[in-house]
Amino acid sequence: MKILVITGSPRKNGNSNTLAENFIKGAEEAGHTVVRFDSAFKNVHPCVACNKCGMNGQCVFKDDFEFVKANIIDADAVVFATPMYYFGISAQIKAVIDRFYAINGQIHVPKKAVLLMTYADTSEKEAQPIISHYESLIKYLGWSDAGKVIAPGVWPEGAVKYTKYPEDAYTLGKSL
Repeated sequence: MKILVITGSPRKNGNSNTLAENFIKGAEEAGHTVVRFDSAFKNVHPCVACNKCGMNGQCVFKDDFEFVKANIIDADAVVFATPMYYFGISAQIKAVIDRFYAINGQIHVPKKAVLLMTYADTSEKEAQPIISHYESLIKYLGWSDAGKVIAPGVWPEGAVKYTKYPEDAYTLGKSL
């Protein structure tokens, strides 16, 4: 299975990146091919709704999204790893998702999807907007949820390392 992992944290050692690393380790140990795109360290121009792509063509921007395009079309699974930023997904990963518009016709095919999410709050209801966005996105695309690891109460960098969530991410990666 080919897996594309898209991360959204600007902290290299951030909590959602830790989940991504553990997921990748498990997936690779299971024999899957994994490619990773760290959106916070790449140049992805936000979609400007010019519609030059026609939802299935060439985007007017030539930037690092080309890597995503080259790897998402034939991926069997797509993993979204994001921290909660002000009650939503990070802007960095949102810019990548918005650019899916240009390849909509090419990715609107069955795939598996995974959500890895971290947030400082401990209330489950605070995670719901991101979970709802993820579920709406994959429903629209015709993808199926292969699992979620939602890690509450991890605010300081590295806090997730002292929880069960890295192991959960590893197990999820290995189980795909």
